[in-house]
Amino acid sequence: QVQLVESGGGLVQAGGSLRLSCAASGRTFSRYAMGWFRQAPGKEREFVARITWSGAGTDYADSVKGRFTISRDNAKNTVYLQMNSLKLEDTAVYYCAATEIVTVAASRYNYWGQGTQVTVSS
Repeated sequence: QVQLVESGGGLVQAGGSLRLSCAASGRTFSRYAMGWFRQAPGKEREFVARITWSGAGTDYADSVKGRFTISRDNAKNTVYLQMNSLKLEDTAVYYCAATEIVTVAASRYNYWGQGTQVTVSS
């Protein structure tokens, strides 16, 4: 089992920045590729970013490319999502998730955190 706890969400004005953190406990963190997903009210959960076990490979949704950066610190069992130039449409609950394969498909992620709310205001 892997337990994931997100933090760092909050209220920010459009154009601002936030950094989300996801702390992992349980099985060896470095064995898992990690992803960030988000779900806005009335919408389906969508892929945001993913990172490989070593951190060498990343992938982003087109909507966040160039604004968000995913990273990880395996020594701290933590994955991060740096979000810059935030837009109103970035408002959502953000979830981190862990998987044993490299994928952007939410259905292939085995472990999920409880989510953290990000609200972008005008």
